[in-house]
Parts: sequence; structure tokens; C-alpha cells
Amino acid sequence: MNENAKNNGTLTIYDFPVGPYPTRVRIALAEKKLQEKTRFEFVDLYKGEHKKPEFIEEKNYSGTLPVLELEDGTLIAECTAITQYLDTLDGSPILTGSTPLEQGLIHMMTKRAEIELLDAISLYFHHATPGLGPLVELYQNQEWGIRQRDKALRGMHYFDSVLRRQPFIAGEKFSMADITVIGGLVFAAIVSLEVPPECTALIAWYERMKQRESVASQPAFSGQNNA
Repeated sequence: MNENAKNNGTLTIYDFPVGPYPTRVRIALAEKKLQEKTRFEFVDLYKGEHKKPEFIEEKNYSGTLPVLELEDGTLIAECTAITQYLDTLDGSPILTGSTPLEQGLIHMMTKRAEIELLDAISLYFHHATPGLGPLVELYQNQEWGIRQRDKALRGMHYFDSVLRRQPFIAGEKFSMADITVIGGLVFAAIVSLEVPPECTALIAWYERMKQRESVASQPAFSGQNNA
């Protein structure tokens, strides 16, 4: 990788601004104050532009958003990988951990947030709702989607139990793990999946997170004060 591009170049994000996964990277950019160095390239999910051969061949084999492109043409996909890159650009990570223990806990809880909440809601969306429409949803398994919805609800109870013990998802500091759960709750709002009312710690935490400047400024929260 060209070091000049790495340190000084413009960052391009292939993006769907209100999407829960792109929102994760947008929050990370805001936390690191990198918005002015970033150019956003809109990709229409509802038209299936992320699944077209040219996007898959030229930008991301997985056919997902977001994707980070550096000035030298290097492409980085997957939210955790992009966040890791952004967080360590200045040598002072604040989202992914500054010690081996912090890094281990943050990555563990980020993965749990993906598996138990965010990705489960995504599967519910794609299989048990109209999803992105017939141009994209070529195969749906409603039973599988409902199972994933129920998994996400169990995940909400799990994170509620975590937040009864500590102020943030991975411990005492805001991190990539919190951003991932925020993404999950953004997606929950999209599919009208309410957080169970007994999950009071999770609900209170989310209200706090929505007051955070990096979160409140995101397009995903335009017009909605409560999820």
C-alpha cells in the first residue's frame, strides 16, 4: 500500500447512507473526525447495484456495503476491517482497543453483536419481509427468517444483561462493539422489530448513544428520535 495514500489521501466510501452497515462506518468516521477527508459514492441497494457483476468484480467480491477505497486503489470491505483501518490511521486507536486485552474484548463483543443481533436481523429482513424487493431477493426462506428474528430478540436480552453490569458493550469505553449494536438497533427500527420493554438497560443505553454527536448526525436517524 502506498504510504502517502494511506496517510494523506482522500477516502472513498461506497455507501447507502441510511443502511445499518454503512452507518457503522459513518459513525467511526465521525468519531475519528475524518468526514472532511471522505467522499461518499452512493450505491442503490434497492436497484441491486451492489450485486451487479461490475461492482462484485471491481469493488467487493461479497457484493455488500460499505467498501472503502484508498487513492492508490486499495479496497477494504467489511465494517470491522474498515473501522480497524480508520481507527489506527493516526496511531491513536479509540474504537478498537489500545491494549491486547481491550482489543480482544472489543473484537469478541463486536463479533457477538454481529452474529447475535445485526446479522440475525439482516437475515430476517431478507427472508421474512419484502427485503430489498424482487430485483435482489431471488430466494427467500420465511421460516429461516423468523428463526433469525427470534435469535435477534434473544440477542437483545443478552446485550441488556451485559449493560446491566457495565456502561458500554465491551467495558468502560465506547468502542466498535457499541457501534455494531447501534447498527443492529438501526436495522431493528427498519424492520419494526421493537426492543422488548423489559430490556431496560439496553433501551437506556441506546437513548444515551443517540445523544452522542457521531451517532445523532447520521442519516439513519433523520426523522426518528426513538427506535
